Parts: sequence; C-alpha cells; structure tokens
Amino acid sequence: MAGHSLAETPITPRIAPKPMRRIEILTFANAQLLDVAGPLQVFSYANDLAATDGQSPPYEPVVVAKDASFTVSAGLTIAAHSLPDPGIPLNTLIVAGGRGVNAACDDHELIGWLRRRSESATRTASVCSGAFLLATAGLLDGRRAVTHWHRCAEFAKRFPQVRVDPDPIFIQDGRIWTSAGVTAGIDLALALVEADLGGAEALAVARHLVVYLKRSGGQAQFSSVLALQRGHGHFDRLHAWIMENLQADLSVPALANQVNMSERSFTRHYQRVTGRTPARAVEDIRVEAARRLLEQGASVARASLRCGFRSEETMRRAFVRRLGTNPQSYKEHFGMVRA
Repeated sequence: MAGHSLAETPITPRIAPKPMRRIEILTFANAQLLDVAGPLQVFSYANDLAATDGQSPPYEPVVVAKDASFTVSAGLTIAAHSLPDPGIPLNTLIVAGGRGVNAACDDHELIGWLRRRSESATRTASVCSGAFLLATAGLLDGRRAVTHWHRCAEFAKRFPQVRVDPDPIFIQDGRIWTSAGVTAGIDLALALVEADLGGAEALAVARHLVVYLKRSGGQAQFSSVLALQRGHGHFDRLHAWIMENLQADLSVPALANQVNMSERSFTRHYQRVTGRTPARAVEDIRVEAARRLLEQGASVARASLRCGFRSEETMRRAFVRRLGTNPQSYKEHFGMVRA
C-alpha cells in the first residue's frame, strides 16, 4: 500500500440488508388461537434462526384486526394492530378461522378491506375456516381450495363457484393458498418459508418447533381411522385391533369373529355405521400405515411387509386406487429429508 493515499484505498461496498417481508395475520373476535399463533411462531422462529446466523430477519409478522383488543378461542385476549391502508404493498396476508368466522363474513366493511388488501399482497392465504372469509370476498372464485374437513360440505354448498378439495393439508392455486384445520396453518406457514428461503431453512424451523414431520400439501388432513369413526364408537376397538395386527388375516370372517357377529350381520352393520365395506376399510387403514412408514424413510418393500400387503404389487394397486400415485413416487415426494 506504500505510495498510495487513503483516498485511493478501495472501499468494500456495504451490502444492504434485504427488506423484510411483511406478513399480516388478519384475526377477529372468537378466532381460533392456533390459526393465529401457529403461523406467527413459524415466522418468528425463522427470524430467530436468521439472527443466530448473523443475518437480518426475513419477516415482519404482525397481527391485524378491526378491533384493537378482543378475545379469541381458549379465552385469551389479544391486542392487534389496526387495519392498515389496503393500498400499501404487502408480501403475505394470512386470514385466520375459528368460531367467529361467520360473524366476520357478515362484516361488509371487513370483507371490503380484505378484498382490497389482497390486491396489494403478493400472496394471500387462509387457515382452517378462514377460507370462508376469502370466498365471501370473492378471492376463491374459480380456484381450488380446502378448509377444515368438518366444514367442507357446508363450504361447497355455500360457495359453488369454488372447487373444494376436502383432503389436502394445504393447496396453492396461483397466489392464493388455503389450508385445512387448525395445525395445518403451521404446515402452510412452513411451506411459505420454504418458498421464500428454501427447504433447509423451513426444515430447521420445523425442528425448532418440534414438529414431528414437515408435511407437504398433498398429504391427507385427517386419518382413515378418524374418518371411520362415525358410529359413536361401535367399531373403535376393532379398528384399534386392525391397526395393531396389520399382518394378520383381516378377512371378513376374521373381523366378524373379533366382534362376535355373523359374517352377514357384521358386513351389513359395519357398512351402515362406517359408510364403507370392511375390505375397503382394511385397505384404507393399511394404505395409511404404509404412507406413514414411507414418509419416515422406510423402503417400499418394508412398508408392504409391515402393513400386511401380500406383495409390493398389491400395495402399488392400493396406492393408485386410494391416492392416485404409486408407493415409490409417494416416498420420493413426501419422504422425510434426512439430516
């Protein structure tokens, strides 16, 4: 550096921090607490991890509402930011659901704000029954969407212009995202983080949340066994026995013997109570168990054996019938990422 003045010394340009992505979570009286707190914590953890790595926080998450203070589910009173000018640019708008969603849908001022705010957002999302608010605002017309499985039939009847798919954890249709019941909001938020920051960052957030498995949107929002529980517990013990004995003989005679009924009476009564034949129910339970094993990293051969399929080909046909894909493709798409 001899012979050079300080003015000639090259100056390393300072890298400006990336602007934070503003995330607004719209809530209201009697909203579901987890619809708000779940996504909020995901984005907060993403900020914490960035700080640990010496980086600027990627998100600015805020809770917004028409009222400054109100009570949500579980009796918790929260304070929220006032509704911002709907024309200000926004990265993500997330709408909560819950018991108060019907009253919120009747609030024409709130629905008008939501419609205009969504126009300023890069993406708009709903958690659980928050989809009712998006649909009321006309934001789901012609789109594929999901809500809590318990309200899907009501949603489809009320909003025939929306293509309701009751099964997935969450759905992205263009810039609109919708998610299933309650904890699916965490899955949705993790997917948004993955879209923004990458899979490694989303997985790190999931680990900090101690989420057992970061679920992808195409996975079912409720289990086959839950779906079978329509009969006030009539066959709950039988279903528990089936889950514990997937490699056993699960034919109609064997199942009828478990509940001390004749085959004819069992078949008729079971289908009336559950809405499925015994063979269909057994296959659904086996497919669900195999899915869980594949998601956790098991091989197709091991999953087939442990779940009682006679062969890998039998399991492949069952997967195609129930899920529209084969086991290997399912494993590649939904299998757990190993550290």
